[in-house]
Amino acid sequence: MAQVAKGLEGIIASETEISTIIDNQLTYAGYEIDDLTENALFEEVMFLLWNLRLPNEKELEDLNEKLFSYMTLNPRMYSHFEDYATDKVHPMTGLRTSLSYLAHFDPDAEVFDEETNYERAIRIQAKVSSLVAAFSRVRNGKEVIKPKKDLSYAANFLYMLRGEVPSKVEEEGFNKALILHADHEFNASTFTARVAVSTLSDMYSGVTAAAGALKGPLHGGANEQVMKMLTEIGTVDNTDAFIKQKLEEKAKIMGFGHRVYKNGDPRAKYLKEMSRRITDETGQKELFEISCRIAEIMKEEKGLLPNVDFYSATVYHSMGIEHDLFTPIFAISRMSGWTAHILEQYRTNRIMRPRAEYTGERDRKYEPIEKR
Repeated sequence: MAQVAKGLEGIIASETEISTIIDNQLTYAGYEIDDLTENALFEEVMFLLWNLRLPNEKELEDLNEKLFSYMTLNPRMYSHFEDYATDKVHPMTGLRTSLSYLAHFDPDAEVFDEETNYERAIRIQAKVSSLVAAFSRVRNGKEVIKPKKDLSYAANFLYMLRGEVPSKVEEEGFNKALILHADHEFNASTFTARVAVSTLSDMYSGVTAAAGALKGPLHGGANEQVMKMLTEIGTVDNTDAFIKQKLEEKAKIMGFGHRVYKNGDPRAKYLKEMSRRITDETGQKELFEISCRIAEIMKEEKGLLPNVDFYSATVYHSMGIEHDLFTPIFAISRMSGWTAHILEQYRTNRIMRPRAEYTGERDRKYEPIEKR
């Protein structure tokens, strides 16, 4: 009998030059995440993932021009949100629908060459931030806000979402969050995207499939669940009893542990610091204190450390972002990784078609229905 690896754990499914984990450190095309988070713009990281090198000044300027030009959506994209953008529809459901709908407005949707696909990656990356912001504005009965020239990608999203230019601390924090979530080798949603386009389906199919995979609470939905937990706890004084009761019930505490990081998620420290700064700036310091106490208990009781989702929840909450938008924001960032992997899959394609170990019944014979 063949050895079965549930969840494909430990299986090497393909090769990639885009990202990997070396000595518990996430790297993008050979650059350590620490280096990029401390120094880079998210726009530079987009370019890096797509081209495996950082842009020069002219290339970054050109990319920024294209991103801004593509951010404004077709008017029918805005109006279609009116059909379903309500509090009864999860924003990830809306995003999944709207990503597919984007293909209808791509004049080269059926053109399938390397140059067009690269341009399509920029187009989708630009528009995904507008889709999330527009969904939120429409469902809250607010006017959609178009992007503002000369704002960074991070600042423009917050501006389109909230209608005001973010503070420098908010822009810095959001830029870091986008970089930290941009890619993570063959995570579930990225692998889903690669499987979809390995059939030589189009990029819109790939990112729509990826968004569906990201929606789950075991992947992109974790930070939304973290915020629900923090809200339920309410105060630092309630933290110990709440967490210990959950542990006694053997309930999963979201935001802790990671399949590929055994010594802690290296991304978490940046979001912890941004959480400290932003909760302090916005007068919500107790949220940070609750988070720190949960982390202490989980380390003491279970030997588990926070992952990237844990502190990102309070960062986004403190920016005034609705909790059910946390996963779509993850998608905005991870879109850069999804499209990079799709481009790489096209270049080195072999259709993804694994086998399964059959565990069902054998040697059965058909019987006429009247004898069953």
